Amino acid sequence: MFRPNEYCFSPRVTAINLKLMRENHNKRGLVMNNRILVAAFSASALFCLCGAAHADEAFQPLKAGSIVLDVRATNVSPDAGDPIKTAAGVDTGLKADVKDAWAPTIGLQYFFTDNVAAELIAGTTQHEITASGTEVRKTWVLPPVLTLQYHFAPKARFNPYIGAGINYMIFYSGKNYNGFTVKTKDGFGEALQAGFDYALGGKWTLNVDVKKVWMETDATVNGGALTSKVNLDPLVTSVGVGYRF
Repeated sequence: MFRPNEYCFSPRVTAINLKLMRENHNKRGLVMNNRILVAAFSASALFCLCGAAHADEAFQPLKAGSIVLDVRATNVSPDAGDPIKTAAGVDTGLKADVKDAWAPTIGLQYFFTDNVAAELIAGTTQHEITASGTEVRKTWVLPPVLTLQYHFAPKARFNPYIGAGINYMIFYSGKNYNGFTVKTKDGFGEALQAGFDYALGGKWTLNVDVKKVWMETDATVNGGALTSKVNLDPLVTSVGVGYRF
């Protein structure tokens, strides 16, 4: 029978942990705000630089055989909050959650026709896993996404697109906290995508992209004493610049 560590759940330690959690939450909020400002400033700077450098150049339309490289600032926002149960299936009342993260990502597109393209998106983010607010693990995630896209206006300056594809999430280089040992399982998921390119001039474009990924992972705690089926289902939003080859 699973018995939680009495020290971890004593009133004195719990109070200390709650104080530390509040302090860490405030620090993380400040860091997150700074990251958002840096990402927004970087995207604006890139937009102005590329626009100024190529304002007088005619933009290059997309066509069959075109290759586009996008470099983006990306936010990954999981939609977790799933119940944690004992090995016998009894609900503990705890919820598994996964925090948001920002990271640079790249996307490489190849156009089979003027309108149809495939894109491979790659990047890696570090996420904090919590059990009802208590940090239990930090892990890196590598979630490459491969989508097939349809571009509505490849010859126009403003070119919206949609896409659908698959995702594979790989969890690596994790670290456990607060006496918990957590393992997460790699796996496949599905993805939908929507976005647009705006031609800045020459071969440069501004890109805004949104993806919704559906992926469930099996998480085990302390050798299987606790388990959770975590529906990560992240919303992935990006802004960046692209270069057409």
